[in-house]
Parts: sequence; structure tokens; C-alpha cells
Amino acid sequence: MSNPPLLAFIGGGNMARALIGGLIENGHAADAILVSEPDAGTAARLQRDFGVRLATDNKEAATAADVVVLAVKPQQLARVCAAIAPAVQRGRPLLISIAAGIRERSIEEWLGGDVMLVRCMPNTPALVGAGMTGLHAGPGVDAVGRALAERILGAVGEVLWVEEESLLDAVTAVSGSGPAYYFLFMEAMIDAGERLGLSREAATRLTLQTALGAARMARAGDEPPGVLRQRVTSPGGTTEQALRHFEQGGLRELVVEALRKARDRSIELSDQLAGSA
Repeated sequence: MSNPPLLAFIGGGNMARALIGGLIENGHAADAILVSEPDAGTAARLQRDFGVRLATDNKEAATAADVVVLAVKPQQLARVCAAIAPAVQRGRPLLISIAAGIRERSIEEWLGGDVMLVRCMPNTPALVGAGMTGLHAGPGVDAVGRALAERILGAVGEVLWVEEESLLDAVTAVSGSGPAYYFLFMEAMIDAGERLGLSREAATRLTLQTALGAARMARAGDEPPGVLRQRVTSPGGTTEQALRHFEQGGLRELVVEALRKARDRSIELSDQLAGSA
């Protein structure tokens, strides 16, 4: 059996931790994961909890690796890339960026050009193994690189490739920010249940389990959500009454406009980050 690729994580924050845990759970050897993290406490916890190796600095991590996962804050990425560029140009690793908003063109320039780069937009449910990640492969990434990137990000949930990098802004609007929309709706349902006479605890349990069950039904079957909605909506019944009120309030158009605002803000932030680098 061939040795697993050596993965180097530059940055050891929450998303990196989730990926490391998912990879090890899926069988990737802990000693084939190298982490460069400046916070000594964070680095020590990763080594203690997962048995990964620690690099002394970013250059060492990039020099040794087959895959480099750029998991630092967007504002730090230009400096990090400049420091590891010589190692990247020598070793030609696959690069995976999970730094939100930093476009491929900027990363490639900072690394000296002609690199194998996959840009990703994960979301926070990755922290519990239920993430959704949008990926875009730069022109230097071959089928092997795409498969490797998919396996790494797939360790914490589902992945979806987009063929145009600009579509990552739409991915951000739908799934990157999406968990917050559902949390808001849950909050509203819990508040409504309490106002209808339920205890806070009861309203919370009812809401969260209903959300979980609905999501599982939508994933388990072959029918789209619209069909499932119709199946639980009896003519003249309670569900129909509530749904009619949502429709009269313009819920669908409100959602479209909200996601458009999120998409446009994603573009604005990327422009700002490109201009400040």
C-alpha cells in the first residue's frame, strides 16, 4: 500500500481542527499530518488530541508537504504566501485555500505563479461533520488533485464543484452564510412557540427536532422539498393556513433578495481584500 500524502495545515483554528479530526476518523494517518500554528496552546491541543506532527514554522510545513492547506485568516494570507512561495515553487504541492474571499489570482501571484490551487468555501457545520463546501479548481489542478481536494474537504461533509470561481460568491450566500438563516428561523419558531404558551425548553425541543427531521426527510427521499411540503399540507388545515401567511408576506422574494445581498457583499469583501493586500 502506498504511503498517504503528507498534509500540511498552515493555521490550526476551528476549521483546520475539524478537517484534521475528519481526516483521521476516515483513516488518514496522524503522522502524515503536519501543522504549523503560532499559538502554542492551540498547537499543543491538536497534537494531544489527534497525534499530529507540529512544524516549527510555515516554511518547514510547506517544504515537506504534498498538500498545503491554507487555513489562516484572509488578512494574513498575503504574508503567509510570500514566506512559503520559494518552498511551493520547489516542491509543487497541491494548495487548498479555505481563506474566505481571497481570489485565486491573488494567491497565485503571492506564491510566484503557476501553482496547483483549489479554493474552497466551507461552512460551520463542518465542525460537527455535516458541512457543505463549494470548491473551484484553478487551471493547474489535474484530476488527481481534484480527487485529493475532494477527499480532504469531504472528510467533514458534502462537497460541490463549481466551474467558475465567481460562483463561489453564490455558494457563500447559500451555504457559507446559510446556517445563520436556519438558526434565525429556529429562533423565530422557538419565540413563537413560547408566545403560544409552551415553555422555552419545550418550544426549543420541538423546533430543533422538527428541523432535524425535515432535513433528514429532504435528504433521504427522491422528492424535492416542494413535493414534501405539499404532502404535509392538507387542504383547509393548519399547515396550509401558516404557509399561506408566509406566502402573503412575500417570504420567497425576501429570501431571494437576502441571498442576493449576501452574494453582493461577498464580492465587495473580495474586492476590498484584493485592494488591501
